Amino acid sequence: MGTKYSNLEELRRKKALLKKEVSEMEDLLTFDNTKESLSAFTNGFTDQFLKEETDENGEKTLAVKKEEIMRRISSGVKEQLLSRNAVLGFADSAVKAGAVEDALKLGVVALVGNYARKNLRSTSWKNKLIGAALIYLAPFALRFIRRKLVEYQKNRSVSSMEQLI
Repeated sequence: MGTKYSNLEELRRKKALLKKEVSEMEDLLTFDNTKESLSAFTNGFTDQFLKEETDENGEKTLAVKKEEIMRRISSGVKEQLLSRNAVLGFADSAVKAGAVEDALKLGVVALVGNYARKNLRSTSWKNKLIGAALIYLAPFALRFIRRKLVEYQKNRSVSSMEQLI
């Protein structure tokens, strides 16, 4: 071992530095200072949402800054609404963005999926057959119905425009 290093004192200094680094890392991992540990894990992201408070016993505790979180959420929602169009109301912007359509799609998929799952778990072979048919045929049927609804809506809007003219 003495042949690998030029100086024994140099080796002892390196060993002491490594021990010091390991003890600092252990302090972070043992959550002696919770805020500092979370800051190290999240690369400083949690610093703005956490604060240290001293309780009646003089112990430091970690608290969440609820007002900061709510401010961030409200500013994000405000930016989303204002970025689309300041004149339109919330419902109009949601409809224009397709939020209602997406919600309806998800709702129908959830209903059909739950019904198909229920039928597949049934002991009756008829119900299992219905569940399998729903899984394979429902997407085609839903697309067909959606296309027909879009065509109906277009025809209706054209006829209403014709009546206005």
